[in-house]
Amino acid sequence: MREYMIYCDESLSKGTYYSHFYGGVLVRSKDFHQVNTALEEMKTQLNLFGEIKWTKVTATYLEKYKQMMDVFFGFVKEKKLKVMFQETSQIVPNHGAALQYHLLYYQFIKHAFGLAYHKNNPSRPTKIKLFFDEIPDTRSQNDDFKAHLNYLQELSLFHNAKIVLKPCDIAEIDSHKHPIQQCMDIVLGAMAFHMNRMHLSAPEGGPGTPGKKTQAKEELFQHILTLIKDANGDENFDIYENTQPETGRGRWRVPYRHWKFVPAEFREKKA
Repeated sequence: MREYMIYCDESLSKGTYYSHFYGGVLVRSKDFHQVNTALEEMKTQLNLFGEIKWTKVTATYLEKYKQMMDVFFGFVKEKKLKVMFQETSQIVPNHGAALQYHLLYYQFIKHAFGLAYHKNNPSRPTKIKLFFDEIPDTRSQNDDFKAHLNYLQELSLFHNAKIVLKPCDIAEIDSHKHPIQQCMDIVLGAMAFHMNRMHLSAPEGGPGTPGKKTQAKEELFQHILTLIKDANGDENFDIYENTQPETGRGRWRVPYRHWKFVPAEFREKKA
């Protein structure tokens, strides 16, 4: 049975311009050891023994983080990485944090990867395993969330594609132990940072130029953007729009994608 592992993460629930950044890295189970080992070895080589994450990016660590992204995106060219976000002006009000978290992750898993198109004529089932950083709700709410995700396999597109997603294959993990998850955090953080124009901010009460840490983060973002363009073979990649081709098969085939999620209420208004 073919098996895919998807590491999921989220960042910035409310930004000035863009919010709710959700990301996922898809790895074939048979490739997991190679990817995980390469990232762990690079961390060791660079003396990055703790958890690497966007909030730790500084001028001192900039070159090390660039090298980590080089290794990570080397695999992205062969694998799948997806990012979903919303325009802040299009956030539906009156949804509690827990409910919004569940609803957006459901939409992300359902649509962002194009999982239903993983094979033209699937003859055997394909198992999906989902890994989340600690889900921030009660056990009962989390069980409901997992049951809701489990229902995806009953949808006609997923059923016809022989996608199998069992409750026991939806797990919470400690990101400290998973370098793939940590690299996802850096990519999401970089997108949320630049798209919300944080690179233009100056220290409060200081000169009119961004501080060294802000400049380092912007430089890392630009490095990541270059890696994205190389992975996709697209010099005109637009971080603010849906990555083309915007089709189910396109969502599956393109190595790195952005998907601007527009809730039904706003799609209807536009129509």
